[in-house]
Amino acid sequence: MIRLRDKMAEDLRLRGRAPITIRAYVRWAQRFAEHFGVSPAKLGEGDVRAFVLHQVEERGISPATHTVCLAALKFLYSVTLNRPEVMARIPFPKVPVKLPEILSGSEVQRLLGCVTSIRCRVICTLAYGAGLRVTEACRLKPGDIDADRGLVHVRGGKGSRDREVVLGKKLLGLLREYWKIARPEGSYLFPGDVSGEPITRQAVYLALKEAARAARIRKRVTPHILRHSFATHLLEMGANLRTIQVVLGHSQVGTTVRYVRVARGHIAGLTTPLDVLGTKEGEVLG
Repeated sequence: MIRLRDKMAEDLRLRGRAPITIRAYVRWAQRFAEHFGVSPAKLGEGDVRAFVLHQVEERGISPATHTVCLAALKFLYSVTLNRPEVMARIPFPKVPVKLPEILSGSEVQRLLGCVTSIRCRVICTLAYGAGLRVTEACRLKPGDIDADRGLVHVRGGKGSRDREVVLGKKLLGLLREYWKIARPEGSYLFPGDVSGEPITRQAVYLALKEAARAARIRKRVTPHILRHSFATHLLEMGANLRTIQVVLGHSQVGTTVRYVRVARGHIAGLTTPLDVLGTKEGEVLG
């Protein structure tokens, strides 16, 4: 499996997949091989079905994880092993569409104030203040901060797309404070423990989890909740969906539309038809 694993990782890199995707796909291929104790090259459709059912029924993986598992095995057989027929009749699960968890403005303030590491606090502030994904924030380089134009350049975001996002005054001030204190060395603005590598998303997640506990926030707090909150608060402040789509780097506006469903101003501000029946305003209803 070692040689096959290397070839799969190479195939993924050749197709420009993100490092996090490569690690996830190769890990699922490895689990699949270890489950049966033989190379996937010697296995087929029935084995894939048995493995996936075991993951769903015995290990209780979520529909989202189920999808990643199948995507990894589909890539393994369709590309690396050139046997697309193995996965042709295996269906993908229907993933439930859930509303994103959102923090209020006061909760965001409390949360960010409880992040003890200035490095992680700046990253989390970037996630909320500029709507960055945590991996995008972690991999920023000093040259990506354009203080003169008030922009942050995001290089190679999801889907290998570059974009520019706003750099507010408070965020710029925090970045300058961080630079004076940390004086980061190397290519990355937020270097990690491994020389030449940026801080890991896991390190940020753990710091934020501890901050949520200290701030006594009972919602499920992850770095991504800050990005969700950024988008929802922008909408509540009057920004249009197209602008938010561009800032977030969504390829489809349908991905952005879900924030309408959690923005208080768009839902709580609606007038129900029942309240206007029998009034002058209700005449338009006939």
